[in-house]
Amino acid sequence: MTDFPFDAVLFDCDGVLVDSEPITNRVLTQMLNELSWPITLEECMRIFTGKAVRDESSLIEARTGFRIDDNWTKQFRQRRNEALDRDLVEIPGAPEVVRALHEILDGRIAVASGADIKKVELQLTKVGIADCFTGRVFSGQDLPRSKPFPDVYLTAAQALGVAPSRCAVVEDTVTGATAGVAAGATVFGYSPDASGHSGAEALRAVGVAQVFTNMADLPKLLAEWSPAVV
Repeated sequence: MTDFPFDAVLFDCDGVLVDSEPITNRVLTQMLNELSWPITLEECMRIFTGKAVRDESSLIEARTGFRIDDNWTKQFRQRRNEALDRDLVEIPGAPEVVRALHEILDGRIAVASGADIKKVELQLTKVGIADCFTGRVFSGQDLPRSKPFPDVYLTAAQALGVAPSRCAVVEDTVTGATAGVAAGATVFGYSPDASGHSGAEALRAVGVAQVFTNMADLPKLLAEWSPAVV
């Protein structure tokens, strides 16, 4: 498609390609309760969705008196990954959208996540789209700064050989959208009526160019995009 307005599409993973946030936060809630923080699942999702747990270590220590260490993090990831492997499902329509854009852009799509790389690859494999992102999966945890800083999106764009300004970013949280905007990309905000995703108003407030509620609509929104669209 020679007139497609973007040279690459960069996807967040959690909440965009896979419905992982309720599962991850359920495990995190259990483990924080074990540290004597009586946090609910709803509170946990409000605080931690879109963020790396390690980046909230000071908050966890303030509430529990425990400074999370490598052993605790290893246990959390093991329990989380077991739950994801058992219960994870895709965001409705996401696999079809990924394959369509992979074809349109001759493979110039990537995942740029704030999660650890093992989790991201497990999830892509679980929902059957890992082959679309071979060699193009990037984690902010492998960089000095993760989201909301733009580093992971800049790294992904560079790896694809595409200027960030020619990339579309697909995000569902304020944290991730802030990173995409800071990278200089055009950010499309997925905001269904479900917990774990930032609302449309909050996404627009950080510079998201287009908010949508149905993942199946994404290829058409991208194909028809122009800066004049409000």
